Amino acid sequence: MSRLRIFDEKQPHTALEVHDDHADIARVLAHAGVRFEQWEASQPVAPGASQAEVIAAYRADIDRLMAEQGYQAVDVVSLTPEHPDRAMLRQKFLSEHTHSEDEVRFFVAGSGQFTLHIGHKVYDLLCEQGDLIGVPGGTRHWFDMSESPYFVAIRLFTNKEGWVAQFTGDQIALDFPRMQPSARLV
Repeated sequence: MSRLRIFDEKQPHTALEVHDDHADIARVLAHAGVRFEQWEASQPVAPGASQAEVIAAYRADIDRLMAEQGYQAVDVVSLTPEHPDRAMLRQKFLSEHTHSEDEVRFFVAGSGQFTLHIGHKVYDLLCEQGDLIGVPGGTRHWFDMSESPYFVAIRLFTNKEGWVAQFTGDQIALDFPRMQPSARLV
């Protein structure tokens, strides 16, 4: 089940609010300028599937989003606990960073944890299969997939180069809870 926890940036161990209803999560995140929707992950795709397989399975949804929002590039991240580069990939996303463009992810399978640092609050969102998140460009955030990742996510970009991060150098991500393997779908 998707879950949103909201923290004061100076109190990383005590959530001010917890939401697990999709409509509540969408409402709270919309107020913070973040898109959150639940879609049907209708095509059976498992972590480890190739990028071509995932894109082919969701071509109609991808084309619609690209036309609606002007996205220029799409790719797929598909990780399992057996992936040889899982630790390096996890570390890459764990530091607070921003992007000059929106970061859009649709979770086709599995789960991952987006943590957004907006104003003086930290929004910790566990995304699961069927969740789409759109993080506005310039939003400070980080992503965790746990030590034992299990997810497939379609990523859309307006930048043809794809994922380009500007790291903030702030160590805040070290203070907040990480994704626990038990929090993910299996």
